[in-house]
Amino acid sequence: MPVPVIYYIRHGETAWNAAGRFQGTQDIPLNDLGRSQAVTSGGILADLIARDGHQAAALPFVASPLGRARLTMELVRETLQLPPDDYAVDGRLREIGYGQWEGLTLPEMERHDAVTFASRIADKWGVAAPSGESYASVSLRMREWFDSLQGDTVTVAHGGTMRALMVALGIATPLEASDIPIGQGVVYVFSEGKLTKHG
Repeated sequence: MPVPVIYYIRHGETAWNAAGRFQGTQDIPLNDLGRSQAVTSGGILADLIARDGHQAAALPFVASPLGRARLTMELVRETLQLPPDDYAVDGRLREIGYGQWEGLTLPEMERHDAVTFASRIADKWGVAAPSGESYASVSLRMREWFDSLQGDTVTVAHGGTMRALMVALGIATPLEASDIPIGQGVVYVFSEGKLTKHG
């Protein structure tokens, strides 16, 4: 079977994104800009799907279970003139868990636990937040998810899971991936061992 192409969309902006707060598994809703970004992503996706000779209705669509990803997916599908709620949800696509640091900014994390914070700065991939997950462990579940795909797929998930997927597929090293900014209101395409950004 050919290696699946993934059309990957990060959820739109939330108030916590705008404030620099780490969301992790917290269910923070999209703000107005986030809703607009989701519609923009849907328009970009329509062009990419047509370019690649796909019919949107024939592709599988799968989202993280978190509300910000699900609403983004529904707005994307509406933009494609598809039934908004006709998509799958996969728990493996949930955002990296930040444990006790969820809801905090970087300076607040450092005040909360300076020792773990320093360790994580030195090894962002391998060190987890207190009671959270490491990127290394998220990369394993993202590889498992990728290996379960049956064909080209549209996915709405998170910045952290995208970084983990980049490493799982050998597109970036842990050091490179941990600091790559992941845009909103754009579409990323994983294809033939490469990643391209469309906006």
